[in-house]
Amino acid sequence: MAKANSFLYISLCLVVLFNGCLAKRWQQQQQFNQCQLDRLDALEPNNRIEAEAGVIESWDPNNQQFQCAGVAVVRHTLECNGLLLPQYSPTHQLIYIVQGRGYLGTVLPGCPETYQDSQQQQQQRHQQEQEQEQQQQQQEQGQSRRFRGDRHQKILHFRQGDIIAIPAGVAHWLYNNGDSQVVAVSLLDLNNQANQLDENPRFFYLAGNPDDEFQESGQGRRQQHQKGSDRRGNRKHGQRHEQQNNNNILSGFNSELLADILNVDVQTIRKLQGSEEERRSRKNIVKVDGELQVIRPPRSRQEQEREERQEREREREHRQSGRGRDNGLEETLCTLRLRENIGDASRADIYSPEAGLISTLNSNKLRLLNWLQLSAERGKLYGNAVHVAHWTQNAHTVIYGVNGTARVQVVDDSGRSVFDDELQQGQVLTVPQNFAVVKRASNEGFEWVAFKTNDNAKITPLAGQNSAIRAIPADVLANAYQISQEDAQELKDNSQDIALIRPSRSSSERRVM
Repeated sequence: MAKANSFLYISLCLVVLFNGCLAKRWQQQQQFNQCQLDRLDALEPNNRIEAEAGVIESWDPNNQQFQCAGVAVVRHTLECNGLLLPQYSPTHQLIYIVQGRGYLGTVLPGCPETYQDSQQQQQQRHQQEQEQEQQQQQQEQGQSRRFRGDRHQKILHFRQGDIIAIPAGVAHWLYNNGDSQVVAVSLLDLNNQANQLDENPRFFYLAGNPDDEFQESGQGRRQQHQKGSDRRGNRKHGQRHEQQNNNNILSGFNSELLADILNVDVQTIRKLQGSEEERRSRKNIVKVDGELQVIRPPRSRQEQEREERQEREREREHRQSGRGRDNGLEETLCTLRLRENIGDASRADIYSPEAGLISTLNSNKLRLLNWLQLSAERGKLYGNAVHVAHWTQNAHTVIYGVNGTARVQVVDDSGRSVFDDELQQGQVLTVPQNFAVVKRASNEGFEWVAFKTNDNAKITPLAGQNSAIRAIPADVLANAYQISQEDAQELKDNSQDIALIRPSRSSSERRVM
């Protein structure tokens, strides 16, 4: 009897394991099927939210290109004194600052509140700015306010050209303290193993009454998921999400319970939970009266760059001393850099005075990217310059046009041109893994930022130094292309030494002939 029970137990385990493997294999197959693309398009955002102090635009995540890469893209535009309300997402994300400057605040779980304001400093600042208002409130309420020194986690300055890495579940906010708009483009990695919900992009807001950034396009995507199996329980979640108004996460809790938890009165809790009037007027980005009062060290641009260099040197020393492995939260996430600037020409990894420059950002330069499994590339082509044909071995690439226009060609595994058109400022183009791509700038030039779904994306150029053509023996080229040995050797020797070129008129005429 014992043997029979054992046999039954083993059989059940094998059945469960077999079904689990089939389910995982089916899920992977569904994901792989999304990359069977016959055509690519340069996409514009199709959803727009106009908030009190800015605009949010998102691209349809239901588009097959984004489903292939497993990502979503959203663009935030903050007016002066605009505050993007605190939010978090179940997905890792990279934020590129297209223009502007401001503050970034993050809430890293388990990390200390290292910025602290004294009672005296806070009282003086508060009295200078709101003395009359406080006096009126004190007279009406018959009580005086007690000031407790503010304390919060580190606040970072950001500027144009910065890449900001935000891990899944980390709450963050952005504030524009400059004299021009802040434009930030974010990529959300939906297929990352950190995301255990579903493939629907979403943000959880801690404040306000925000609109859903992906509401219009997201409904179609949720309905598509609901028609399929409910393998991760996201059907009920999706239905519940559609039926309710979009509010911050505090609005779903009982007011009295939150009052007990936060030790404040119910009236204050109701303000935290938001109102329908605020939802209609303020939404995701709100206007700060005057200037945002937070504790941060005053710094010039030179001081900020010096601090970034010091942080990089500390990380390098940390790795060289053999203490690069994670050995506690305090020594890893709390002290890791979240941003790196790839907009400065002086930091270019590839540079041609005639053609342009390319800066790359991977986990070797920003250690946090090793955890996020993401990287980025910033490129600039001068007028009519060419970024030679290449493919990315281990990552999908999502290109955002920052400035100018370029003609881009993308070729798939069958040798078919799946994209041969212009990529303009503000458009997004997805280049699947191993698809070959070439860019040629217009007369005005072209600038772009590319997000890649691997922390150390590997590029193989078709021409130039370390290219596929140059690495193949001449005799192999001669037999493969049915050309002479001399032509094969010339093909190798005439290949440019750099990935960015500016073809001469004679070379263009030679190609036509």
